[in-house]
Amino acid sequence: MGGTGSRSREPDHVDPTMRRGMETNQQRVEEFRREIAELRLRTPDDAAERWWLIAGLVLPALGLAAIVLGWWGASGSAYPSEQLPYVISGGLLGVGLIVAGGALFVRYSLTRYLRFWLVRLIHEERSQVDRQLEALERIEALLAASAQPRAGADRS
Repeated sequence: MGGTGSRSREPDHVDPTMRRGMETNQQRVEEFRREIAELRLRTPDDAAERWWLIAGLVLPALGLAAIVLGWWGASGSAYPSEQLPYVISGGLLGVGLIVAGGALFVRYSLTRYLRFWLVRLIHEERSQVDRQLEALERIEALLAASAQPRAGADRS
């Protein structure tokens, strides 16, 4: 590494076009932040989202408890007519709680993951565009330099 002063982290061999590209990347990041702020999106209420996620974890456990209680109540009788209320109240309620809890859990855990994934995808695409622009600028500079007539060259 080399350099002096505040630029001690930057190597001496960095091409000036690369420095310009780094500055452009910083400008793009700031532009991205401004655009997000201008959207005025309501940030998700993390506390409410967390409660729904916790409910998605608790409801299946309550559903299993309802099924066990329904089985326990039905096991005390040998007659199907006496077992039916336990099956309906315990079994069906338990299955409903399990399904509802699973749906809540999947919905809110996927929401958090997909939100992160989308922001990451946007960031990576912008970085890729920046790298492509930097490469095109270097190619343009090389083409411009090769198109200029050389001093001292014969023009015959």
